[in-house]
Amino acid sequence: MDLIYLNALNILTSGKIGALEKINQKFAGDFKKAWRSNLRQFQSKDFPLSQSQINPEKEFKKLEAHEIEIISVKDRAYPKILRQISDPPFLLYLKGQKAVLKNECFAVVGPRRLSSYGRRATPHIVEDLARAGLTIVSGLALGVDTLAHQTALEAGGRTIAVLGCGLAPKVLYPPQNKKLAETIVKTGAVISEYSFETNSSAFTFPQRNRIVSGLSRGVLVIEAQKKSGSLITARLAAEQNRDVFALPGDIFSKTSQGTNRLIQNGATPALGAEDILTSYNISYNNILPSQSMGSEVEEEILKIIKDTPAHIDVIIQRCSLTAGEIQSALVMLELEGRVQNIGSDRYALKK
Repeated sequence: MDLIYLNALNILTSGKIGALEKINQKFAGDFKKAWRSNLRQFQSKDFPLSQSQINPEKEFKKLEAHEIEIISVKDRAYPKILRQISDPPFLLYLKGQKAVLKNECFAVVGPRRLSSYGRRATPHIVEDLARAGLTIVSGLALGVDTLAHQTALEAGGRTIAVLGCGLAPKVLYPPQNKKLAETIVKTGAVISEYSFETNSSAFTFPQRNRIVSGLSRGVLVIEAQKKSGSLITARLAAEQNRDVFALPGDIFSKTSQGTNRLIQNGATPALGAEDILTSYNISYNNILPSQSMGSEVEEEILKIIKDTPAHIDVIIQRCSLTAGEIQSALVMLELEGRVQNIGSDRYALKK
């Protein structure tokens, strides 16, 4: 398979669902021949690039320079579970450890702005899922996604981030999580179906959600309002015959309205990791010991709020750490009774 021209075709079609498969069928897998043909019918109207604007060899060298692999649906490395969905991506760009695509994966999703309840619950559940051997899949967004990835790493587990943009550092979204992405690839992977320099947009995030759920045995929704991207992922998971779990919440909380409704409509309530692990016959008593390395982070936070309370954004700005690392550490400090959220995401030492 000529990956140079396959990559160029993906740039041209801008990740349009089904476009590469149709090109593959029309040209019998000869992507070099396809590239030399008129391909207007396969292009997205929203991104009308012309072939003359794309240099296949030059674009492929960008991938090589950043150690990014292309895995097509025909490759052995392509996840079998992802092939099962109705519209699997024809190719995936991957940076990191290709082997993790073969792991048993579980998705954790939720809002970018989560409540203190969600901020406590996410690491509380994800840590044991990761220690039990499940590879945690999420979307690298701020909020729940960040906490899920970071918790999996701190527990010594593996995690996969599925992006709604290309893997080029200049387009990676959100930019605050570039350092987290760099950490993930050391033991896990960052993947996307979008070409290297594709910017995120209103349609790329819902489209990538089908990969988050498609890679996974099940999906846990931490929090969701009545209308949210997390509910889109839950719907896609159900359509893909994946298990859907939801964290029950306060009936008066807007961020729990969506998850409570999911449970009402048949999702399995997850009060902790044990509810998920027992569904898969994974022994809760045999999870690996925690390998958390959060003590240095916690001490840095304690120094910042030693004399006066500080908002989480201030703590993030004053630390040379990712938002996910800070959020995970704050949750642990709260559970340990060393700090308290005094309201509006302002933290102080607990007296």
